Amino acid sequence: MSLIAEIYIFVLAVLAGFQVIAKVPSILHTPLMSATNAIHGIILVGALVLAFSVHGTAALVIALAAVLFASINLVGGFVVTDRILAMFRSEREAGRSS
Repeated sequence: MSLIAEIYIFVLAVLAGFQVIAKVPSILHTPLMSATNAIHGIILVGALVLAFSVHGTAALVIALAAVLFASINLVGGFVVTDRILAMFRSEREAGRSS
């Protein structure tokens, strides 16, 4: 596939993703974050499988960078989900969990 076609598909995917996310009501953001965390977990497993199967230094560096970025994305998703859920806790529940 040519570079222009790949860029075209990427731009369409970004626009479609933005439209889908922009239309989500705020009450559904927590379940949406939970679903994306599951997807990011799968991506992390794929990056780990890739890192263990590559040959060559450059490929290993790129694979380890993929593992690093997938880990950051997964942990960040859980942090954001926890902050969203904290907004819905009552004062009494928040005092007990701290």
